[in-house]
Amino acid sequence: MAANDIDNARSTYETFMGTLKWTVPLIAIIAFIVVLMIAP
Repeated sequence: MAANDIDNARSTYETFMGTLKWTVPLIAIIAFIVVLMIAP
């Protein structure tokens, strides 16, 4: 039973980290574009 919990936790962690690898740079790019649009 504990092995199943570890497998579920590992799967959740890998999914989260995979999503994070794409969303953090994307948010940074969007923020940079917004700053360029606001700056005179």
